Amino acid sequence: MRTAKRGADGAVVVFDGIVRDNTRGRRTLYLDYEAYEEMAAKQMGALAGEARTRFGVRQVTMVHRLGRLEVGETSVLIVVASAHRAQAYEASRWLIDTLKKTVPIWKRETFADGAVWAAGEPFPAGLAVGAEAENA
Repeated sequence: MRTAKRGADGAVVVFDGIVRDNTRGRRTLYLDYEAYEEMAAKQMGALAGEARTRFGVRQVTMVHRLGRLEVGETSVLIVVASAHRAQAYEASRWLIDTLKKTVPIWKRETFADGAVWAAGEPFPAGLAVGAEAENA
């Protein structure tokens, strides 16, 4: 975390996406992630650059793990450093929502009663960035 901070930063927001033990009422045993790795890395780099420009944040670091992950393990980590907390929070939220919708990473959820390839789940619409304007 020390390397994420600079003297001009007033906030560092960390999003730690964790494998939970259930999805929609089904008991999750583990997740398997696959990706088109070269394209995913390129797109994540582009998202980081866009977040720096769009939200005026200084630094963005994103990591998404692949392979089998057990309940309680981190699947995705996003760190955003900025002079102000509002921009850091907004950038972090936009990054995870956009990553899940656009980056070629696929999740297979294995439950106690079967398995499915899951679609990304964006942040709930009523709480997403810009939701106030959409609901006005």
